[in-house]
Amino acid sequence: SSQSEQILSSKLECVQSIKDGVLSEARCTESNLVTPFSQKGSGAKTQTQSSLKLFQVETETPYKKVDSEDLYVTSMLYEREQTEREVTGEEVTELIWKLCLAHSASFETADLFMTLVFELRHLSLEALKVLRRRSLFKCRDNWQPLIDALPSCATEACVVLMKEIIASGEVEEDKVEYFFWSFSFIPKPTSGMIESLAPLLKLPGASQSCFLGLTALLHRFCSAYSSCDDVPAVQSVMRTLGKFLGGNCTVRDSEELSQMQLVLKAIGNAGLAAASLAPVLSLCASLKSNPIEIRLAAIQAFRRIPCSVRVSDLLPAGD
Repeated sequence: SSQSEQILSSKLECVQSIKDGVLSEARCTESNLVTPFSQKGSGAKTQTQSSLKLFQVETETPYKKVDSEDLYVTSMLYEREQTEREVTGEEVTELIWKLCLAHSASFETADLFMTLVFELRHLSLEALKVLRRRSLFKCRDNWQPLIDALPSCATEACVVLMKEIIASGEVEEDKVEYFFWSFSFIPKPTSGMIESLAPLLKLPGASQSCFLGLTALLHRFCSAYSSCDDVPAVQSVMRTLGKFLGGNCTVRDSEELSQMQLVLKAIGNAGLAAASLAPVLSLCASLKSNPIEIRLAAIQAFRRIPCSVRVSDLLPAGD
């Protein structure tokens, strides 16, 4: 812009001293003049002086040497030192009371909640059931710390307790959904978890998260065990899902169409365990009387089935 349009006139002058190739001192003067209120260089004006001076140079940066034997590679997950002491239900109940009394947005609450999660992992199913009966009370804003901590516990006992809570209908729908989605993130699923959760698929009105959460758990389990299709709990789930298909995925109305699409997506989720259903999926995909949505969903259900099951042999050429 032109000089007449400038509102602020600024000037910065610095003097630097270099000694042996190192900056030893710097003195700077900065001035700012508001031009609309100035006359002949005076008026509303600020001036700042700053000085930096090098006092000393350390020849070597001190650091604490670490023994390489103390270093190890680990994941970014939180770690908690293992304690030899036995965790009791009474101690965990007291911990839940402390959580109820602590301020909701404090470091103390976060630390107590993490402690609760780790201590739940040491309790048996019987101890958890007793703890559940003792913790039916609700804290501020109807908060139940045990309900929120269970999905992060990830032990077989915690999963069985979550299943019983779901089946009882004692908690709100959003908490039930939270339970189901948490099954997808259990790092080391067991056949006992699958056996416990399998009956939930047969409950009237089983939700989408029930089908998808359980089959995601099944996929993770089968990824760790090569012969998972021989596990009775896995076979039970696949039989249940197979019955929903009805032999060829025939549907009569839009409601059955949505349900069939969900079941096919769940079968695709199951992965290795779904290989036994490959012939039925092939029939569902090739049957021209089926809606195109069902035929496509049946093909997509093959996405995690191993390549040893020849999709090209199961699907007729030209369809």
